[in-house]
Amino acid sequence: MDILTLLFIAIGLSMDAFAVSVANGAILGCLRGRKIAPSALKIGFFFGGFQCLMPILGWLAGVGIRQHFKSIDSVIMTADHWIAFGVLSLIGGKMIYESLRLSGKGPGAKERTCCADDLVVMTGLAIATSIDALAVGLSFSFLGVSVPLPAVFIGIVTFVVSFGGVYLGSRIGHFFEKKIGIAGGIILVLIGTKILLEHLAAK
Repeated sequence: MDILTLLFIAIGLSMDAFAVSVANGAILGCLRGRKIAPSALKIGFFFGGFQCLMPILGWLAGVGIRQHFKSIDSVIMTADHWIAFGVLSLIGGKMIYESLRLSGKGPGAKERTCCADDLVVMTGLAIATSIDALAVGLSFSFLGVSVPLPAVFIGIVTFVVSFGGVYLGSRIGHFFEKKIGIAGGIILVLIGTKILLEHLAAK
């Protein structure tokens, strides 16, 4: 997998974490300068760490599935790009749908909450925003992509994006929050489409 594709995947996966970081930054908006840095670092490490771990877990799950179904391995290999396309498209569609729900005003509208000082809340948010990375790790396994380097790369990108999101949120609040998930979802759908088209073109 080329570095540009990996970069776009990492950016797409980090958008949920970025949105939460912006919201957290808005909550911390009354703080300034050095007082924001500890919270920004904590959020960055939590989100980046889980975004690094989840693709590895997903990849290991995919390896287990492949080993369990060795008798149909040729079928899996034939369908691997379709699987990757389906997984990334579903993830992207989910992100778009949830972002649209977030922008709703009815009782079903989704709300994000965050608190950098609550370890339990931060852990829950880190897991929730990295579930999509678990599925991407699964698709990496089907594609035969080695996972350690992509996982670390995704984690670093998420750390940087989340760290910056806290500072951005402290300045502009929730203005862009509802649009971030939509952008991330579109990116992942496009990446899945690119993988599928490259596979079809190679036939």
